[in-house]
Amino acid sequence: MSDAAITVLDGSHLRAVDLTLPDADASLTGAQVLDLAVSKASSSLFGLSLPQSLKSSALRRIGLQDDDVFRSAELDRAQALKVIGEYITAIADELKDDPLVISVLDGYTIRLFLEDEDDFAMLAENLFTDLDVEDKGKINKNEIRNALVHMGVEMGVPPVSEFPPLSDILTKHEADGDEELGQAQFAQLLQPVLQELAEALAKKHVVFIQSIKIVNGSKLRKLLADEKQLNDVVEKILQEDHHGKDGLGNAEKIRSFLVKNGQELGLPPYEAEAVDLLYDAVFADLDVDKSAPEDKCGNLVKEILKEFADQLEVSPVFYNA
Repeated sequence: MSDAAITVLDGSHLRAVDLTLPDADASLTGAQVLDLAVSKASSSLFGLSLPQSLKSSALRRIGLQDDDVFRSAELDRAQALKVIGEYITAIADELKDDPLVISVLDGYTIRLFLEDEDDFAMLAENLFTDLDVEDKGKINKNEIRNALVHMGVEMGVPPVSEFPPLSDILTKHEADGDEELGQAQFAQLLQPVLQELAEALAKKHVVFIQSIKIVNGSKLRKLLADEKQLNDVVEKILQEDHHGKDGLGNAEKIRSFLVKNGQELGLPPYEAEAVDLLYDAVFADLDVDKSAPEDKCGNLVKEILKEFADQLEVSPVFYNA
């Protein structure tokens, strides 16, 4: 897998998790069972440490959030298997509604740079130029650390906070001093640092959660299946103050409301890239009859939200959170 590539975790990786228990006759406490489920889920998600928010939301789905009685209770094997299955399914369902985007850093992209002399020379030159802000033709040795920050996850370099061995690598190669380096000396120091980093990542991958959100229509479909919640949305649209624009047709009123409030319903933020084109596509062929009665609004809202859900399922929207 290329470091620069991203992987979407939408729950599909968890649909066939091995639910077997360790060979042991002893019963397990509820807390041990939950930990075992998290371990199994993590192993199926490239070793990702599951965010606390994801675990809490999944536990809420199965009614076990903050349940100290359950955590201390002893479960037999059948009970344990049932809870593990339900918890992992709940994690998968959470990821379906709100996917995570990750990068798996395994040294691959760094090795690509190192194996091509021209690519590495260009990389070193560009980094040196960026760091030589005073245009002296010299930078301090300790700028190597900033060079790695400049490369970043997109070029396969994890933050030091996510991969502490990186600090040890820099110390080993004496990359923390104040000695001044020219461009050639900088490249000569950067190369072994990157080589050792690539080797370290090959042995221990770093899974990095990107600050990217995905809207895939899943939340909209839940709204469409909840008649009460959907009726509340229709009521809000009808009650909204359109600042004297009473001549607006139903479709225009709905669009105006969704542009302002759609994100909380499961739509991407209107300011995200190309979302205005998505709105144009959805509303292109809809009723714009300004004289249409308001009692038609509910059906129109359903039609519009379903069309949004269909389009987002086919072409999910990615945006920076």
